[in-house]
Amino acid sequence: MSDYKFGFIGVGNMGSALAIAVSKSVSGNEIMLADKFANKAQVLSNNLNCDVYDNTAVAARAKFIFLGVKPQMLKETLDGIADTLARRTDRFILVSMAAGVQISSIKEMLGANYPIIRIMPNTPVLVGEGMILYTCNDEVFMDEISEFCDGLKFAGKLDKIPENLIDAASAVSGCGPAFVYMFAESLADAAVECGLPRAKAIEYAAQTLLGSAKMILKTSKHPAELKDEVCSPAGSTIEGVHALENSGFRAGVMNAVKSSYKRTKELGKN
Repeated sequence: MSDYKFGFIGVGNMGSALAIAVSKSVSGNEIMLADKFANKAQVLSNNLNCDVYDNTAVAARAKFIFLGVKPQMLKETLDGIADTLARRTDRFILVSMAAGVQISSIKEMLGANYPIIRIMPNTPVLVGEGMILYTCNDEVFMDEISEFCDGLKFAGKLDKIPENLIDAASAVSGCGPAFVYMFAESLADAAVECGLPRAKAIEYAAQTLLGSAKMILKTSKHPAELKDEVCSPAGSTIEGVHALENSGFRAGVMNAVKSSYKRTKELGKN
């Protein structure tokens, strides 16, 4: 019986970030947590004023059951709750965030056709600016999708995408923050080399990335057009752009995304 709305099996970096986001839209008595490291779940529960249980209890009592485990651990986790799920007579929805693992594979692991939502969130959900890609099977009702999205509204932007595209999209949005942080660090390092104090360099780099991203989203202009608007003839910016091109900047970024995509596909086969 689903006497809790949201249950989380696994509260690592991503699971805990989503739980925090959910706690901003529902009360703590509608959330339950479980993790193989009980102390980790307990610390989070103290902050969110919610309850800690084991995996079986979450599987038995939550309506939306978030599976926040690594792809390599998903089968073991599902094996542990399969009987509990099979005994339920009420509606529940499994929410998987295992990279590369298709809904059909989850159904095969469980040997049953349950409602399943597959999501690929990124770490900025922790500050309410995440990108959450999601797809679902035909067993999920429209009102349940709306309820799910409403519960995560403080996590950031949610976008429904066909499952055959979710791995490619997550190579950008899911892996992309790491690439962005590396770029921000590089901007700051260069500024420090030019004499700027470290704290100021990081602040300026971060705000520049934030503002530039908003320009893309708010103006709907192509990034190339926005880049050209910054590059004055014979100016400083075009010199920097030339240096990036000489360093293989675009190819490096493209290779990073493609490598992440390839690895995601490999994880789904393990």
